[in-house]
Formats: sequence, structure tokens, C-alpha cells
Amino acid sequence: MTALPSRNDLDRETSPYLLQHRHNPVHWQAWGPEALAAARAANRPILLSVGYAACHWCHVMAHESFEDAGTARLMNELFINIKVDREERPDIDSIYQSALALIGEHGGWPLTMFLTPEGEPFWGGTYFPPEQKFGRPAFRNVLAHVAKLYATDPALIARNRDALRQALSARASEAGDPAGLSGISPALLDQCAARLLGEIDPVHGGIGQAPKFPQTFTLELLWRAYLRTGNPAYRDAVTLTLDRMSQGGIYDHLGGGFARYSTDQRWLVPHFEKMLYDNALLLDLFTLVQPVAQSRLYAARVRETVAWVLRDMLAEGGAFAATQDADSEGEEGKFYVWDEAEIDALLGDAAASFKASYDVSAAGNWEGRCILNRSQRPELLSGADEAALARQRAVLFRARERRVKPGWDDKVLADWNGLMIAALANAGAAFAEPGWIAAAERAFGFVLGYMTERGRLRHAWRHGQLKHAALLDDYANMARAALALHEATGTDDYLAQARAWVAVLDRHYWDTAHGGYFYTADDAEALITRTHNATDNAVPAGNGTMLGVLVRLWHLTGDAAYRQRAEALVQAFLPELGRNFFPLATLLNNSELLLGAVQVVVIGARGEAASDGLLAAARSVSLPNRVLSALPPETPLPDAHPAHGKTQVLGKPTAYVCTGATCSLPVTEPDALRALLSQP
Repeated sequence: MTALPSRNDLDRETSPYLLQHRHNPVHWQAWGPEALAAARAANRPILLSVGYAACHWCHVMAHESFEDAGTARLMNELFINIKVDREERPDIDSIYQSALALIGEHGGWPLTMFLTPEGEPFWGGTYFPPEQKFGRPAFRNVLAHVAKLYATDPALIARNRDALRQALSARASEAGDPAGLSGISPALLDQCAARLLGEIDPVHGGIGQAPKFPQTFTLELLWRAYLRTGNPAYRDAVTLTLDRMSQGGIYDHLGGGFARYSTDQRWLVPHFEKMLYDNALLLDLFTLVQPVAQSRLYAARVRETVAWVLRDMLAEGGAFAATQDADSEGEEGKFYVWDEAEIDALLGDAAASFKASYDVSAAGNWEGRCILNRSQRPELLSGADEAALARQRAVLFRARERRVKPGWDDKVLADWNGLMIAALANAGAAFAEPGWIAAAERAFGFVLGYMTERGRLRHAWRHGQLKHAALLDDYANMARAALALHEATGTDDYLAQARAWVAVLDRHYWDTAHGGYFYTADDAEALITRTHNATDNAVPAGNGTMLGVLVRLWHLTGDAAYRQRAEALVQAFLPELGRNFFPLATLLNNSELLLGAVQVVVIGARGEAASDGLLAAARSVSLPNRVLSALPPETPLPDAHPAHGKTQVLGKPTAYVCTGATCSLPVTEPDALRALLSQP
């Protein structure tokens, strides 16, 4: 018989989040067959708690409840307690967040779910306070009530369990009626953009009111609508949002990088955690918008954010760490906020101008302290004045570096690394920064070399230990990163690696009954359901990302099987689109790529000034549907490529722009190529 847990088992884990809880008096277990077996043997319900290392409210609940001896005693007596790092096990988090939504609760972290010994959910919530407040019941009362129901009303538990399990299974296998849609068209994309435009805050930018998240995929949908239609309202919605975020408190004006979200509608007060994925997605969006905006502000934010990544987010081996915490010394934001007196002492006579620019006062703007921001005076100053502010920021930054720093989660996640690798490759090519591309290549090499076993990716790595089977997002984001590096460097090995990873997905993740990819492999650990959707969450949906990967592979290789798979993927998720398009922005964005890729081919060796000039011209235009290839004159294009057989003109590096089966006349001058790509 499996013994009841008699100790906290988390000291055996590598996840920084799980290790944060290893000294709790709660007898936490990591998710696994042993913990589930213990629940079955004792016929006790499972209390599943999911969070992550940088999560502020996770820390709050831990301090209030999990570190409290009385609460822990109650948890240990009534439940088998399982703690999960949602970054290590997003497959588990995804299932139980979906279950919480089906109950009618808003999702988030910490996630608190109650399960049968088989892992089936029957009730849950998020944060519970120690005493009743915020409209939430006291956590101890919740524990006692749930345990009593489990013991005395098994019929109620069974009804809840069966209803949730049936709904989860239906979501996982949903297909068939495409809600009257035969496909995705430019007209449908325009309709989606027009509806989304109505959700933009016209004063502060962003979607809706508070709290506000960057939602880069939806902003990209609006930006694509601007490029497609020329309607300036779409452009202005995106640039307003980027302007306000860039000058708001959500941005770290001293160290670079954006916090995860703002608690208010003005982008002033963040929860101060910084996530690798948010900053990767924002780098990509700024890089896409900058050729039109030509903004000093955007260029600065890109450079500063990359500097933060390369300074503070490099893990062992050159890959990228996951998060920086919101808290230090037990206080949220303590590392980031200032008192007026501190700034006066550090800056002396220069303090007055700095305080006027960065909203610093004796009263403060958040809980009596100051979050640096330029929301009240967002316009950039003259070059000399901005240079003076930069010197003052440097003084404060050096002083801040002497503070106790927030916690750092240095585990390496394949999917999030894929996002940052692609962002650095894209930004490095667009901003002519080869060092950024080199950093992306080092991280790619780490994931390929250290996070692969027997030809299969793994999801997480820390301190020499690989953890957990790879998920759809790992393969999708790393394949996209490989294609970005192939475009930035011309190295064919990256293209070959993307194809190899897609082959693994096709073999182990493809839904042969309905189309699209499952989130988990067919030979992975069996959970209560196998999820299958195209819904963006904090990160782009793997199926949406894979649509873009498949389309690009079709154009780069000429293999029609990639196009056929891309079309089947779109068809699989038309039912979701018919119900609600808002969470499907990545799928919609890459559907436009499927509808009308712009293939730019430069025939000429990289490293030659004339070839590099054409490549730079191709990158100087905001063109999200661009598929860029550069190849020596002796290297033929695939037979199916519309530019197959095209050659150089008079021995000069030459570019062709192809849409559909038609290519432009040859172009040999960068200005002419730029003008051709800028045409509507």
C-alpha cells in the first residue's frame, strides 16, 4: 500500500518555484504517479496548487496560508497536496485552467483546484485569503467545506466531476461544423480587425480597461489590418498603445524590459515581474512597427530591452532564463521604486529636471513611493536633453544594482527560448546588430545540444537536469526560431532543423481525426484529457504558430505537403473561430500569410555589399507576410518556386518579389526594391 506523504518532497525538485515551497509545513508532493497513488490509497481528494516563481499573489498565498502551521495541518489531514510549476508543466495548468473556466471562474495564478484521486477536477478557484475578504471565502473554511462534501456527498462530487470531464473532453475533440465558415478570407480578417478596434482604450491604448496586458498578437492583427487597408485608425491604435506602454510604469526605465501587465488602465502600476516571453513578443512587435513609425522611442526601447535580456536573463550555456520576480525582501516592487529624497541625494542639482520628467514627488504615485514613468510628459526631448536624462538614469541604475535583487528563475524553457531567439534574430537583422543574432544562435545551440534526447526535444532544463516531455509550443516556437535564424544568416542547417522538428510534430502530435496538433505527444504521460485548441493565452497558441511555420516551409522548400497540412490546420479550428475570434489572433495573423505571402528572393552571395544592401532594403519595410531568401547564383530555387530559373542581371546581385505565381521584374538597387515592397 502506498504510504501517506509524511514530509514535504519538494527539496528533490529543480524548479525554483517548487523549491520556494520546500520548507512549507504543507506535505507538498510534485505531480506524478506516486502522489496520485497516495491519494487513491487514502481515498483523499487532491489539493492542486499551480503557480510560478515570479507570481506576486502566489507569494502572498504562500506567506498567508502555506507557511502557517495551522493551515498546513488542516491541508495535511484532509488532502494530498500537489504543487505544480505552471512553467514546467503548462500541460497540467492548461487542463485545470480550462476546468476553472467551465466552473465560471476567472483563471489565473495561484490556481487552486480540488481533484478526485484520479486527477479529475470537481471544484476550484485561484487565490484564497486566510480570512474572508475581497469577496473571497477564507481558505481554511474552503478546505473544511470541500473535505466535508467529499466525505458526505459523493453524488454531488460525482456530478461535478462528470460534468467537467465531459466538457473538457468535448473541448479537446471538438470538430465538424465550421459555424458557416468555409475558410479565412481577407474580408473576414477585416471584420475581425474592425471589431477589435472597438475594444481599444482611445486614451491610454491597450485592450479594455484594468488590468491591462500587452496582448501583442491582437495588436499585430490591428497592424496587419493597417498595412492591408491603409486605414490610419488601425495604425494609431497600435502606436498609441506602444507609446503609452513605452513611457508608462510597466516599462523599467532604468534597466530595460517590460513587466507582465499593468494593474491600472494607465500602464502606471505593474505587478513587477518580468517574463521572458512578454519581452520577446514585444521586441517582435516593435521591430515590425518601427519601419513605418520611424520612432526614436521604439528604437530605444528595443535596444534597452535587448540589453536587459543579454545582461540579466542569460542562463548557463547562453540560453535564456524564464523570469525575474516581482518581490524582493518580501515586498512587491521594492527593487524598482524610489523615494524623492533618494533621487535628490543621488542626482544633486540635476534632480529637478529628472523628477519633472519621471513623475517623482514627495507624495509618490504608488503607496507613497515613486514608480518612474514618463506618462505625464511622454514626448522625447532634444538630443542633448535626452542624453542628460540618460546620464541621470545611469546614476540611479548603478545605485539600484546595490539593492537586494528580485528572485531569478533561471530554468531554461524550450518554448520561451524559441520566442526570444526569433525576436533577437528578427531585431538583429532589422537593426543591423549582428551581436543580437549571435546571441540567438548561442541560445539555439544550447536548446538543440542540451535539451534534446534521442531526437526529441524536452521542455525544461536547469542545473544539468532535463525535465518533462516537450509540448507543441516547444516544437512550434523552436521551429519558428530556426526559420528566423535561417532568414537572418542564410544557414541551411536551420531550415533542415525546422523540417526535422515539424516531422516529429506530424508523427506524434497531429490529430488524425480532426486536424491540427494536440498539445501533448501520443506517447507522453497520460492526463485526464489531451488538449487541442488554437487559443492564445499568455503566449501564442502553438497551432497558430505552426500555421506560420508550415506556410513558410512550403514557400522555402516547394513541398506542397506543408501547404496541405496548413490548410487542414485552418479547417480544424474554424469552429473555434465561429464562436469567438478574439483569442485566435495568432491563427488569424498566420492565415493572412497563407493567403498572400510576399516572397522576396535575393540572388547573390551574403557578405557582398550589393547583396547585403538588397537584404537590408527588404527588411526596411514593415511586411509581416514576407518570406525572404538569399542564395548564391549557382544555387537553384525549388522547382515549385515562382522565381525558379530567375538569374542575376548583368552579373549583379538581383532581387525578385513574388506573390502567388507571379514575380516582379528584376531589381538591382536597394531603393527600387524598397519602393516595390512599399506599394499597397
